[in-house]
Amino acid sequence: MDLNFTSAELEFRREIQDFLQQALPADIRQKVRHGMPLERQDYQSWQQILHARGWGGSSWPAEFGGTGWSAVQRYIFEEECAAAGAPRLPPFGIKMVAPVLMEFGSPAQQQRFLPKILAAEEWWCQGYSEPGSGSDLASVNTTAERMRDAEGEYYRVNGQKTWTTLAQYADWIFCLVRTDREVKPQRGISFLLIDMKSPGVTVRPIITMDGAHEVNEVWFDDVRVPLDNLVGKENQGWTYAKFLLGHERTNIAGIGMAKRELTRLKRVAAQEWKSGRPLIEDAQFAARLAQVEIDLMALEITNLRVLSAEEQQRAPGPEASILKIKGTEIQQAITDMLMQAVGEQALALRDRSDMSEVASSLAINYLNMRKLSIYGGSNEIQKNIIAQMIMGL
Repeated sequence: MDLNFTSAELEFRREIQDFLQQALPADIRQKVRHGMPLERQDYQSWQQILHARGWGGSSWPAEFGGTGWSAVQRYIFEEECAAAGAPRLPPFGIKMVAPVLMEFGSPAQQQRFLPKILAAEEWWCQGYSEPGSGSDLASVNTTAERMRDAEGEYYRVNGQKTWTTLAQYADWIFCLVRTDREVKPQRGISFLLIDMKSPGVTVRPIITMDGAHEVNEVWFDDVRVPLDNLVGKENQGWTYAKFLLGHERTNIAGIGMAKRELTRLKRVAAQEWKSGRPLIEDAQFAARLAQVEIDLMALEITNLRVLSAEEQQRAPGPEASILKIKGTEIQQAITDMLMQAVGEQALALRDRSDMSEVASSLAINYLNMRKLSIYGGSNEIQKNIIAQMIMGL
């Protein structure tokens, strides 16, 4: 494998850098670089800027309005965006439900939803996890029953989803629902698109330990969903869910973001002192820092292999579980070392006048990153997938 970029790819990187320098709003850049919370408008504004440039669908094929970029170009783009301090766009619309619609959706669904996702006109959230059905998605209990009245046939949806990220902003939710209880659990699941404004949909906030409102409960009480909102075939949702999760775990590696935060960690460690010298020169701290950097380099190579498979029209396989495990572990390790680097200044959850700018958000980010090894399929589940599907155990 040749890991050197071609002259054309290096020129492409410069084009991306020039664009980011000119187009990325300074207030959004500042928020990202200092770990400050982002609002819907921040994400939406950035997606609209990208869309105006023709880069809104960096991972989409040209036939659906995307860039049609190669795997290497997409990698360069995401790496440069992270380095510049651009927001990491919520994946639920553009990187999760959109690929499912491209692969399994009807032409009518593609025409209805994809342009609005690309233009950031509609916001999506993910309805997978339920109480008692987190990593074990085959046990979902939210039901969708076929009904008929004077207006025709429809699905009646009842149940609950939880840990639904940014559902308070969402216009639509894609859901795994139980449509048949008489067959093997995986074979009785369907993939539905539900308008969040539908009567019977209730969003209740879950305030996390860092004081943030990022996740929610979503309740469905006799929610009417048109049959046209079924993706693919009834009871085949498990197939579509696995396809989507492969894309999610590829994206979850967060290599560009990890590189940016590793650079930040080195900068902070060079400024903090221990025993009369910069912390970065402390043998124990430097050894741990080196191990994180080595792990990140190895992860980057694995990610490029997965992207190469995608380039050959192969969906991400069990290798995506490796990206999920190592990517989340590296991100957690970096936030942990940043906390250690600034010492007691990192203990506060909110800004204080006596705190340095770098320390003011570290505790919030540290606590928020604890969830990474759980969502998207817990790391323990991912290890089982690797054991069974890669190692044949």
